[in-house]
Parts: sequence; structure tokens; C-alpha cells
Amino acid sequence: MDAERLRVLRELADRGTVAATAAALSLTPSAVSQQLKILAREAGVPLLEPDGRRLRLTDAGHALVLRADDVLAALDRAAAEMASYAGSPRGRVRVALFPSGAALLLPGVIARAAAGGTIVDATDVDEPAAAVPHLLADFDVVLTHRDERAPTLVSPRVRIETLMREPIDLVMPSDHPYAGRSSVALDELADESWISVRGGFPVDDVLESVAAATGVRPRVVQRINDFRVIEELVLAGHGVALMPRHVSLQRGLVSARLAGVRAARTYELATRPAAAQRPAVAAVLAAFRATAAAVA
Repeated sequence: MDAERLRVLRELADRGTVAATAAALSLTPSAVSQQLKILAREAGVPLLEPDGRRLRLTDAGHALVLRADDVLAALDRAAAEMASYAGSPRGRVRVALFPSGAALLLPGVIARAAAGGTIVDATDVDEPAAAVPHLLADFDVVLTHRDERAPTLVSPRVRIETLMREPIDLVMPSDHPYAGRSSVALDELADESWISVRGGFPVDDVLESVAAATGVRPRVVQRINDFRVIEELVLAGHGVALMPRHVSLQRGLVSARLAGVRAARTYELATRPAAAQRPAVAAVLAAFRATAAAVA
């Protein structure tokens, strides 16, 4: 079986449609369809079947995608090894990070990777953890986050590594009645307005988890995913908020722990299962670990 046709099959598995696959590979949809038909003949079994107006993978197709991951990863490792003999940098690694995680870790990751000859191409991506399988179609490493109570993603095509735990604190204006306290119980905030992030993201998941544990349903008046904007709203007196502990607070804001509950988000690194064997990807993963350890 031809490796490039295996790449086409993997792209279809990642992107879901022939049109999206064609756009990603700079091919026409008809060329993609032709390559998939040839691959099916090479494999000797049907790899796709109709699903309404779209195509979906058969069981054999899903099995071959897993093997395609292995084959393409081996080719990437071979290319990286040959590049090292040519004296070129160890590689270029595409990394996607959620914005606040990027602010905390990316400067250190870039510096540590560059010291070993690896270039990091970083992109901030504000997507929930459920989007990781799709993000891995375009990135080698994805840094994601989730409420520590939420289950980690499980997929045979995704390797997940827990990187660090970051506590989530209550944030309020410095003139708030509870501003001088080190901890506040959620039931003491029953009458407060809350500024939160959109549903499905870890900070809101934490708020929901805490609400379920305490029986106190917070009144969310605004949902904004940019922590900088949340800070401005809290500073202006529009409500209180939950904020990851390592996010730098503006003057005029103070933080306190939520009493009686564990509130935190977990950082996770996602890659293809075989990607960590590539020297450049392994170097970036090591840079993330070292940077996270220095923060903690």
C-alpha cells in the first residue's frame, strides 16, 4: 500500500469529509476519491461505506487508519534522523495551546526546545478537550485542559500525558466584603453575580462541579472566554469569578480559595501514539515537562 494514499485515508478519518480532506492536502475532491478507491483495491477489502450523502470508515478502514498512524510516524522519524545527519535543526514541531496555558508555559517551552535545536510553531486554540482528535490533524502536540473531576479523553489514536494541576481560586475586587479572607465557602456567595467562561471549558466545569457538590447554584450573568476581559468585569463590580491560580491578576483584584472543595484544572499533552518517538516531538514534550515543573 502506498504511504501517500495511507495519508489520504488518515486525513479523511481526521476531517470527516472528502471536501475537507481535499482542502487539507491541496487536492481536488475527485483526486481524493480516486486515491481512496485505489487504496481499497490495494487493501483488498472495502474501507469506506455510504452514510447518507457522506462516507464513513468501515471496521477495516478504522483498523487501517491505526496502522497508517504507525507507518506515517515511522516515516517522520526516518526524515528527522536523516535531517540530523545533514546538520539541520532536529525538527519543527507544530503545537496548539489554550491561551492561558500558552501565557504560562510557552515562553519556557520555546526556549528549552530551541536550546536543543528544535523549533516550535505555536498557535493559540480556544477549544474544549473534546476537540483534541480533530486538532491532531493539524498539530503534532496539543496542550489542553479539563476540570480535574472530568474523565480524560480515551482514544486509540490519541496519547494523553498529564502535565500539571492548577488550582482554581475565587477572584473579587479588593473592596469586596470577603477580600481580606484566605478562603470563602460557596454558600456565602449565593447572592453574588458570577462572570464565567462558556460552557464546556474547564473553569465553568469547575464552577458546575462545585455547585453540584455544595447545592448552591451560582447566578452567571456573563460568559467570556478571555480572562483579561473577565478581570475587567470583576474590577468594575459586575460580579465575582473563578480564575486559574497562575493567571496574573490586575491591581485592584484579590483572590481566595474556595473552602471545603477541591477546585482545579488539569493540563494534558496530547499527541499521536507514535509521535513521541520523533526526536523533535520528544524534545518539545520534555520542554513542557521541565517548564511545568519550574512553575509548580
